[in-house]
Amino acid sequence: MVDVGQHTLVPEHTIVEDDAEIDEVLAEYDVRRTDLPKIKRTDPALPDDAAAGDVIRIVRDSRTTDQAVVYRLVVE
Repeated sequence: MVDVGQHTLVPEHTIVEDDAEIDEVLAEYDVRRTDLPKIKRTDPALPDDAAAGDVIRIVRDSRTTDQAVVYRLVVE
């Protein structure tokens, strides 16, 4: 069985543990946690310990900015 999360084309997915970082992101975009784009708990790229309600930081390679950081809310 292939671990999709370890594939070279899958961007890094990490759980944001720091509430201050989450609050900063939400304030920057003037949104609530529930307004963040969603990602299903069953997504194979998520860390195994991700739970519904967690915020995930996804770091993607970008041609224009070197790296692009996006945030997703884990849902069932």
